[in-house]
Amino acid sequence: MANLISNPPAKSAVQINGATSSTVKTAGLNTKHSYDFDVLVIGGGPGGEPAALRASQLGLRVAAIERDRLGGICTNWGCIPTKALLKNAEIYKDFLDAPKEWGITYDNLRVDFSAVIKRSRGVTDKNVRGIEYLFKKNKVELINGTGVLTSANTVEVTGKDGAKRTVSAARIIIATGARARMLPGIKPDGKRILTSTEAMVMDHIPESMTIVGSGAIGIEFAYFFHTFGTKITIIEMMPNILPIEDTEVSAELEKIYKKQGMTIYTNTKVSNVSIGDKGTIVEIETADGKKEKIDAECTLVAIGVQGNTENIGLEKLGFKMTKGFIDVDEYMRTSVAGVYAVGDVAGPPWLAHVATAEGLVAAEHIAHGEAQPVDYDNIPGCTYCQPQVASVGLTERAAKEEGIQIKIGKFPFTASGKARAIGHTEGFVKLIFDEKYGELLGAHILGSEATEMLEELTLARSHGATSESILKTIHPHPTLSEAVMEAASVAMGEAIHI
Repeated sequence: MANLISNPPAKSAVQINGATSSTVKTAGLNTKHSYDFDVLVIGGGPGGEPAALRASQLGLRVAAIERDRLGGICTNWGCIPTKALLKNAEIYKDFLDAPKEWGITYDNLRVDFSAVIKRSRGVTDKNVRGIEYLFKKNKVELINGTGVLTSANTVEVTGKDGAKRTVSAARIIIATGARARMLPGIKPDGKRILTSTEAMVMDHIPESMTIVGSGAIGIEFAYFFHTFGTKITIIEMMPNILPIEDTEVSAELEKIYKKQGMTIYTNTKVSNVSIGDKGTIVEIETADGKKEKIDAECTLVAIGVQGNTENIGLEKLGFKMTKGFIDVDEYMRTSVAGVYAVGDVAGPPWLAHVATAEGLVAAEHIAHGEAQPVDYDNIPGCTYCQPQVASVGLTERAAKEEGIQIKIGKFPFTASGKARAIGHTEGFVKLIFDEKYGELLGAHILGSEATEMLEELTLARSHGATSESILKTIHPHPTLSEAVMEAASVAMGEAIHI
């Protein structure tokens, strides 16, 4: 699942001293030393894979170390397989609604849950094979094993058979990713207490599930299992589900899910999770001090991630770190000269597309000595439940906290002809503009195809779009994206369809 950070902080800046280089002569890489490779990437996920491919395209000799399968958590256990699962849930929900909404009748609707899981794994396998092909096409050498830095230019690799070898490179990129963070003293057993990994390969539809944490991962699994009939209870310690989203979006989604039958606790702390005779027991304390125990067949813990920084040699080499993540500058350089870090291991925002962008920055900086840094003020974030949630830029509360005078345009999908036609009228488009200059500061969408609609607004922000420029850009009719233009018209006081 996608982990969501809206309006994320920039990477930590660190002091970089000196530089090393290689026998390959480019603008950024030129030394007297000889190494096995020009660039060595540790990790083949959404940060490491594009870094390796781009460095090779730029003429460098590249190898990547991966202890499991290429693609990392995103391709194997996150972004891709979960989207396959969520599409299954969406189709099933359409069938459930078909007699009432669409006049389509059928007999004996059933779910083969093992086939649902099998399809998801099959999609993953195809993606992994695609990455393997790209490595061969771009002449990136794949080294299977676990890598540990022994210096700024050498990595000891231990294969699955225990055999060790040392590989050297002029530049090293750390892209070891992150893993699920757990509550203190609680250990997942894979059957009753779950992380997202176990949740996506369950052998049956659980009767009930408690979900601790309502970020993107928690909400997506809540939607998935609820659609297939699981009784869902969500526990969130913050005032709203999807707490980093705009408050109106979070509140509306909570309203929708409660109406569908989910139980949702906000402003609630989890004091303990234990395994009982019939499942799990989650002990909670609500905002008013009331203590309760929630029984369920299983509990999914989805409270965030922690970097994979242990046992890879960071301590001995003196890497600067913050809260378990590697500090980097705008070019993804660490405090150890010649070593870069990209993706989740380098801190928030923990998103695959951010990792990819950072990997490209690192590769281009190594090759050319310069690169265009990632714009962390314009990172799109998506949650793939239904209705979907997508956002970029400032929330309303963030803009007000910064003291910015704003104008807001909000257009509901209930007023959209296309939304009515396809039977998905839940949600809205909300745009936040600077009152003085009209600049688009933030965009927030709750709706059927929100994640596909968002990029128009991400691109708009990167080009300095205003409420007027969005309004005057003709949008095709009938489309859901018309709601973007309509929201701009509301902000400007020129709305004609609401």
